[in-house]
Amino acid sequence: MNAEFGHLAVILAFMVAIVQMAVPLTGALKGWQNWMAVAVPAALLQAALIALSFASLTWAFVTSDFSVALVANNSHSAKPMIYKISGTWGNHEGSLLLWVLILTLFGAAVALWGRALPGRLKALVLSVQASIAVAFLAFLLFTSNPFERLAVPPLDGNDLNPLLQDPGLAFHPPFLYLGYVGLSMAFSFAIAALIDGRVDPAWARWVRPWTLAAWLFLTIGIGIGSWWAYYELGWGGWWFWDPVENASFMPWLFATALLHSAIVVEKRNTLKSWTILLAILAFSFSLIGTFIVRSGVITSVHAFANDPTRGMFILLILAVFIGGALTLYAFRANALRSDSVFSLVSRESALVMNNLLLVVAALVVFVGTVWPLVAEMATGRKLSVGPPFFNLSFTPFMVALAMMLPLGAILPWKRARPGRAMRPLWGPLALSVALGALVWSLQTGGRMLGPVGAVLATWVLLGALADLGQRARVGKAGAGEVLRRLGSLPRADWGKAVAHGGMGVMIFAISAITAWQQEDIRVVQPGERFAFAGYELTLERVERVEGPNYSSDMAFIALDRDGRRIATLTPEKRFYPVQRFPTTEAGIDLGVTRDVYVVIGEQQPDGGWVVRSFVKPFANWLWAAVAFMALGGVLSLTDRRYRLGAAVRPAARAVPAE
Repeated sequence: MNAEFGHLAVILAFMVAIVQMAVPLTGALKGWQNWMAVAVPAALLQAALIALSFASLTWAFVTSDFSVALVANNSHSAKPMIYKISGTWGNHEGSLLLWVLILTLFGAAVALWGRALPGRLKALVLSVQASIAVAFLAFLLFTSNPFERLAVPPLDGNDLNPLLQDPGLAFHPPFLYLGYVGLSMAFSFAIAALIDGRVDPAWARWVRPWTLAAWLFLTIGIGIGSWWAYYELGWGGWWFWDPVENASFMPWLFATALLHSAIVVEKRNTLKSWTILLAILAFSFSLIGTFIVRSGVITSVHAFANDPTRGMFILLILAVFIGGALTLYAFRANALRSDSVFSLVSRESALVMNNLLLVVAALVVFVGTVWPLVAEMATGRKLSVGPPFFNLSFTPFMVALAMMLPLGAILPWKRARPGRAMRPLWGPLALSVALGALVWSLQTGGRMLGPVGAVLATWVLLGALADLGQRARVGKAGAGEVLRRLGSLPRADWGKAVAHGGMGVMIFAISAITAWQQEDIRVVQPGERFAFAGYELTLERVERVEGPNYSSDMAFIALDRDGRRIATLTPEKRFYPVQRFPTTEAGIDLGVTRDVYVVIGEQQPDGGWVVRSFVKPFANWLWAAVAFMALGGVLSLTDRRYRLGAAVRPAARAVPAE
């Protein structure tokens, strides 16, 4: 009865979502307070029902209930418990139920913690959020039922995709969905504002924490996915511009732009129409990512489904929500005009430029992702758009963003004098150029990418420190006063500095890995020793190892330098017999300034083994940078101004509905 109970909970949640969508909206349009009040209990009940349903599905996986088709197709009794649990969302139907669960939990969070919201706006937000739930619950019930039973259950299951049987992939999807679905809150606030006809600083204060939370989760999810690709897939890279990677990266770029744009609305009550558009586009690209992953239009290790029927259903959802939102925006945007003015040199202008760079960069990624699909439909020929295109077309926008970031963060609002604003930045600029010159002189050969990356990274990092120093009056006040000022800075200011500093570290790590990586591939006999990049590697032996649900050829490779043993690396070639699928596990010696990365390949007829070796400079700095950026998000999210809620809205007459 467990599966039937879970299915019934989904059906009841679908009915509650319909009520939550229709009743509060009607109440908000008619001014009926008792109808608007339905939104809160409906949101809480809907979340509770979906949580019960998800718990039922998880229990089916944990207990290996192979009478449930989804469990039989995606689990196995010999699988470790962590992968039985993660198998709940390691498939199309289960991941969609997780998607809906997170959607309803965000709605419940607004219902619980949105007490400061005006009743009409809160009802509209929860009504829009429920409309998204209605669409995806219909998708779940009519095309993707996770509780479907088998008439004759098998003795054991088909196992989970071996590539997903990894701790990184156990946590990667939930964090991504928290980001994807978190952007639905910004969307709901935007649509509610369009219906209400009013956007003001209070609205921006309310929407920023939800956008920031979504951005934070997306950052963590993308970082975990990158780390997983680095050590699991065996090709030695951390980003390949895969369509599904791009599907998560595009909403992240829009969310970053939205965060900065909302600051302008909050501080200066301008860019209101543009901010609403960004909120719509951010969630729209989350929906586009859902279509890419589940429609079958692309083939990827990340993709969940390849059923065209499901793809058409998602396409219909895209048309309704994206088309409907943009149509409403077209009719109502004029009501959001602002009379605020600012000069060409000001923080507002810098944030506008920030937005334009991020949005155009996201559109470049979008074009590169969908162009092969469009070209194939138009010409019938398969085209490939790979890393060279993205690296060449995307990188200039990020370089421009890094160049303007420190100055833009330090400019005053409304009007600024460039010479005065640059005063605290001349030192960081000089140090950045000097460091770039030093790197250029020290590198033996190599590309200019390394020195240029060092200059940009140092400029961004020192610029973030200079911003903090200016706020604390470093050089103008005593040490005690400086410390007092630093301690009294809002957490959002610290979060901005840490996140920007993390971006600087990331620029350096990407540049260093790309410019200075060394690679070697050869056939090595057991017991043979070879030199590579200043190290000596010895293939001591290769053993057959039996795992819980796989067998493995595990190599033992000694890593020495200057006659001293540094580590013994154990790369593997695993084989999962149930799915008859091989995977690669890299052997990595992690270091502060480099990783030594070794992959074992196929055994050759002469008894030797293919060994591929890399030295990756500053590789760990990449994920340290992601951690710093995420920490910046956490610091900003814990700012007391968000905990206390937004100030009371000034009285204003709403624009009549059209």
